[in-house]
Amino acid sequence: MTTRTGWRAGMAGHYMFPSLSQGRTGGHTLKPPVAARPLLAAALLTAALLAAYAGSAEAQATAPEEIRLDAPGLDQPVEILKDQWGISHIYAETEHDLFFAQGWNAARDRLFQLEIWRREATGTMAEILGPRAITRDHGIRLFKFRGDLDTEMRHYHPRGHEIIPAFVAGVNAYIDETRRDPDLLPIEFEMLGIEPGHWTPEVVITRHRGLLGDAGTSLSYGRAVHVLGAERVREIASFHPHQPDIELDPSIDGQHLVDHDILELYRAFRSTTSFRPEDVAPEFRAEEDDFERLDAALATEAHALERRERESLGSNNWVVSGRLAANDYPMMANDPHRAQAAPSLRYWVHLNGPGWNVQGAGEPTIPGVSIGHNDHGAWGLTVFAINHEDVFVYETHPDDPTRYRYQDRWVAMETVTETIGVEGGDPVDVELRYTRHGPVVYQDEARGIAYAVGAAWMEVGGAPYLASLRMNQATDWEEFQEACTYSHIPGENMVWADREGNIGWQAVGIAPIRRNFSGVVPVPGDGRFEWDGFLPIDALPSAYNPPGGFIATANANLVSPFDYPHLEEATSFFWADPFRQNRVKEVLSSGRRFSLADMVALQHDYLSIPARTLVPLLRHVSSDDTRAEEARRRLLGWDHVLDAESIEAGIYVAFERRLRERVEELLVPEAAREHIGVSMNEVLERVVGPTPEFRALGPTPIDGRDALLVESLEAGVADLTERLGTDMAGWRYGQEEYKHALLRHPLSPAVSPSVRQRLDVGPAPRGGYSFTVGANGYGDNQTSGASFRIFVDTRDWDATLGMNTPGQVGDPDSPFYDNLFRLWAADRVFPAYFSREKIEAVTAERIRLAPGGE
Repeated sequence: MTTRTGWRAGMAGHYMFPSLSQGRTGGHTLKPPVAARPLLAAALLTAALLAAYAGSAEAQATAPEEIRLDAPGLDQPVEILKDQWGISHIYAETEHDLFFAQGWNAARDRLFQLEIWRREATGTMAEILGPRAITRDHGIRLFKFRGDLDTEMRHYHPRGHEIIPAFVAGVNAYIDETRRDPDLLPIEFEMLGIEPGHWTPEVVITRHRGLLGDAGTSLSYGRAVHVLGAERVREIASFHPHQPDIELDPSIDGQHLVDHDILELYRAFRSTTSFRPEDVAPEFRAEEDDFERLDAALATEAHALERRERESLGSNNWVVSGRLAANDYPMMANDPHRAQAAPSLRYWVHLNGPGWNVQGAGEPTIPGVSIGHNDHGAWGLTVFAINHEDVFVYETHPDDPTRYRYQDRWVAMETVTETIGVEGGDPVDVELRYTRHGPVVYQDEARGIAYAVGAAWMEVGGAPYLASLRMNQATDWEEFQEACTYSHIPGENMVWADREGNIGWQAVGIAPIRRNFSGVVPVPGDGRFEWDGFLPIDALPSAYNPPGGFIATANANLVSPFDYPHLEEATSFFWADPFRQNRVKEVLSSGRRFSLADMVALQHDYLSIPARTLVPLLRHVSSDDTRAEEARRRLLGWDHVLDAESIEAGIYVAFERRLRERVEELLVPEAAREHIGVSMNEVLERVVGPTPEFRALGPTPIDGRDALLVESLEAGVADLTERLGTDMAGWRYGQEEYKHALLRHPLSPAVSPSVRQRLDVGPAPRGGYSFTVGANGYGDNQTSGASFRIFVDTRDWDATLGMNTPGQVGDPDSPFYDNLFRLWAADRVFPAYFSREKIEAVTAERIRLAPGGE
């Protein structure tokens, strides 16, 4: 029985206070980003703001609203304190109840998000979206984990077979509550005319939204090699730490790779759900022309994100030893970069029970904390590049396409038939086929060709982030490093800092050992190219208390600096450009000592190393175009910081985009541009030390390079003139018409403008871009970057700072839906308290869960 129903009973007034007031905001009313200023000034201002926020929170907090609820399935009563920033602090007397309550609370806060996740994970989207979702459901079922579930759950924690079902039971307990009281359902369920379904452990261990790779990259490079030849691809690509073998085996038909949509089912498995007006009830529905306009804009954003995926979906983390810290204790900072949306992907929680006292964030769909701290240490993650996938090509039997040639004999594929329910239509049976290497994603039966994806994450332990359950209970570096050996997906740089003064780094991930091929292009599946097991995770690179006093990772190549013995066997040839990592290392190796406010400033740092490299080249050129010449002079006096308020930042980004396009046109023949691109690091290397391709624009490479710089600047100025007008004073970088953040809800394109305004959050001006430490995406709208941030001072866990935009709760009617957006857009953070005393002082809502009506 529910005695109060939270925010639906009008609770907002109990905990909103002026300095953190909620509400949508236009792009021109927010203050400029703090960290766009010089680092020292930003650090001082940030420290002052943090003190003001913390003080006002504690001073203005009123008595929290108390809610008493029945939760059948609990063993003992549980208390949940939700603080004024939306973090739930869960106190339980048993481990079962702790994770039951985590599942219950996640469902209460993110029910629609969890329901879409469940349907995606189980391949049941066609039941609500009709025939257009059949391919998606087919792909999901094709890549479903089909191993032993008990073994799978025990991999993530010795009691994983108890923890995961407890979490699931909590989710289902809240779903049952909504069935008794449908008013608890968020508005999205009414819009779609659906109800939430029950979870199973299989939903928790799904791989469908993991950071997986690299089947798509392998296919793209295979196509490029067919079109251009291996030598030309090597000249264009930024392979490192060394050059891989990318020759296509003679048995592979390269033209067949180019002509067919081989990975449609794989992409369907990894895709996010999109909605159309006909999916929602008429009273919420968008007009068709309005939908088509927004859908086209979203498609453009998605294409840009896909094209620049490696540079857009990066992350930063670092740990600083006590000798570099102002208070002599290690610090940890982490800002994982993923797609930006409303609600946020990440979800803060504090778990306190027997053997557990851990706070931080993960994803609302899994138990535990992926990034955060306990009583002993703090940890964070960024992607460490490991190629988990290969594309295998088979000859199939001319009379039986379910048999393929392997080691000079015909082998039968395994087959599974499943039925997909379809809204408004008859159920559809799909036959799922598997070779010894993995799921069959495409067959050309007439040509006798089949393709399968070999995926290391199909092995036991491939559910993303779940192995963090072991990390949550680590008490020192040795225990943390041992816990890391269970973390298969994604490949990650795990960093650690503890109160004893230690810092460490361990690369993790399941890495197939390829003895005689690189994995960069498709290979025959006839038995000549096989994985020789997996590299032990403790054989991946690591460091402990390095002499420099800090460890920093930002998805860049961390293998080359070491005498690493396994380059030929595992890891990857594809890494993020080094600019973010170089900037972090530049600041942390400056010789000064740092405060936590300095860490906040660095995470929001907008200095562009590409700009600092390219702009000096403009000293030696000039333009006959008066406006371009004015823009050139402005850039020469600029500090290379992509501040939202900066006109020069706006000019530079337009110039860089045009320059990058033109360099790519010079380097990559048109026939291959859809298959292979040029990294920004490669652009800088080619431009700074101009290569022969630039002769196309001038008698010498330098003349051609200079002509290209002028041409790109003039084109960028023309772009801004067309978009923002002739007055250069209006070319400020951070504005709704240029660099901004508009966080879109999944239903946004399908609903009317008035409903969309209720669901979307923003816009707000932004600074930075993909190559600044404050990585805010390469496009005009920030569709990727850090929604979640954390800063930990190991001296005092109550000093932890954080962010999670737009808010902790996914219900648009909750005051916690977008209450953090203003802070995030202004590059600010909130205190994430850990001690009961501090938490009680800022508690906004107190929930008491009783077992079975106690």
